Amino acid sequence: MKRLYGAAATLILAIFAAISFFPIYMAFINSFKTQGEIFKSVLKLPTKLHFENYTGVFEQLDLFHSAWNTILVTVIGLAGIVICGSLAGYKLARTPGKLSNFIFTLFLASMLVPFHSIMITLTKIAKGLHVQGSIYGLGLIYIGLGVNMAIFLYHGFVKTIPKELEEAARIDGCNDFQIFTKIIFPLLKPITATILILDILWLWNDFLLPLIMLTDVNNYTLMLSVNMLFGEYNSDWPKILSGLIITALPVVVFYAIFQKYILKGIADGAIK
Repeated sequence: MKRLYGAAATLILAIFAAISFFPIYMAFINSFKTQGEIFKSVLKLPTKLHFENYTGVFEQLDLFHSAWNTILVTVIGLAGIVICGSLAGYKLARTPGKLSNFIFTLFLASMLVPFHSIMITLTKIAKGLHVQGSIYGLGLIYIGLGVNMAIFLYHGFVKTIPKELEEAARIDGCNDFQIFTKIIFPLLKPITATILILDILWLWNDFLLPLIMLTDVNNYTLMLSVNMLFGEYNSDWPKILSGLIITALPVVVFYAIFQKYILKGIADGAIK
């Protein structure tokens, strides 16, 4: 009976996996077709592999420059989220009290606010601070939007670390900064890996925030550059699909390699 249940569960998971993979498969095979072949049938395999769709995307769009912009935004956002989130999560977890609970509750409450409800206000604030249209300004905004989840995860993980480690380090002459950098932060590696992977997927693939914040084509991220292939009356679907495959490939490979750290980090810290 257990084998039967196991086989049924495996079959159901395989079906859901196939359903999830199907759009990627469709985008991949159609990226090698001509426009006419796509309109004729999107399900058929291409009669000939048109690699010029991929080379045409690089010729039409400066994808290398857009990739650099995306990497820069992602690195700024990740660095700020990890540094601010780990410090705040550690401090809030190690200083219990009404004030700490109130601040932590504010961070949790901010996670429930939909981005679309603050979009207009955020745009006005960014314009007033003269960071709209800047790659570095976009990275700072990502820090503000992503640090609440990081604090929540770090807060839960720090509680699993024995306080005796900090007390022993303090007896040995370490100050608070040394305790955090040499004792605590290395122990936060599992949850840090989880936060990095989740936020890389978010920052790399985000479209709406760069769309409303970046006004100069030279500062466009990969998603915004690919969006330029969409025309008002006509769209070059082979190049669009090729651009989407190129854009998604790095983060898909990265996620496939490091996905085990997501489950490990959550199991080791967030649930506890």
